[in-house]
Amino acid sequence: MQEKPFLKYFFIINKGSGRHAPMDWEKIIRDFFKDKEKSFDIFHLPARFNSKQIKDHIAQAAPDHVIAVGGDGTVTFLANILANTKISLGIIPAGSANGMAKDLGIPVDPEEALQIIEKGFEKNIDLILLNNKEYCLHLSDIGLNAQLIKYFDEGKLRGKLGYARVIFKTLWRRRKMQVSIRTGETEVQRIVFMAALANARMYGTGAVINPLGRPDDGKFEIILVRKLSVLTLIRMLLRPGILNPKQIETIACTSAVISTKKAMYFQTDGEYKGKVKKITAEIRPGAIKMILPGELK
Repeated sequence: MQEKPFLKYFFIINKGSGRHAPMDWEKIIRDFFKDKEKSFDIFHLPARFNSKQIKDHIAQAAPDHVIAVGGDGTVTFLANILANTKISLGIIPAGSANGMAKDLGIPVDPEEALQIIEKGFEKNIDLILLNNKEYCLHLSDIGLNAQLIKYFDEGKLRGKLGYARVIFKTLWRRRKMQVSIRTGETEVQRIVFMAALANARMYGTGAVINPLGRPDDGKFEIILVRKLSVLTLIRMLLRPGILNPKQIETIACTSAVISTKKAMYFQTDGEYKGKVKKITAEIRPGAIKMILPGELK
């Protein structure tokens, strides 16, 4: 790992992220840097905020690195702000699932994650531009998983226990959807439970939906889940593992238009976005610089 002296870090803490027990992130950060010659600022996200406010705070701080202390939603929010800039984005996992951090090999232990922030590698990562207006860093999907996330957001429990309580509600109300997918190379129609746009490999639970996915290969994968038993769904949501390849279909592409016959649930990087009937997606190679524990494998 490479030492990065005389650089400024700007930690953005989302206290609303879903840890089981509250953590004093400001104390943890200050204790880590107390004997180090490092420059850093700490900012706590208010209960209500928007992109312009946070852009203004970042511009005022003028950092070399912005560090997201939160879950996937916080990371993606900041990735949208920092896309196509020279400022790199780091992650201190503090959410319920921490899917992107897990995919990149960033540990949930605060001390270990901070060591990566201090001494890690910088690497340009792809983003998926959705509907020409917002970026997906990790995984978006239409259908069953987005439906579950909606129910999860409406509940009070976080973590795997929270997911477990809404699984049965999702299963009871699950239905297949007719989806049409058009890329530059092909056009297909399928009946599926869900269609995922994958810039990476796994969900925060450790379920691997896209084993060959890489966030730096200049493409993304559309994963069509054609079959999904109750046991498979429970495994996907609650324990690590690779989905049965016989139950999914993978389409690699650089752009796509996904349409459904009826409006269906949609989520981006763990944030429920509502119901949609059409999604456009286009890869933006190397659009965000990130701090990683090592070279991607």
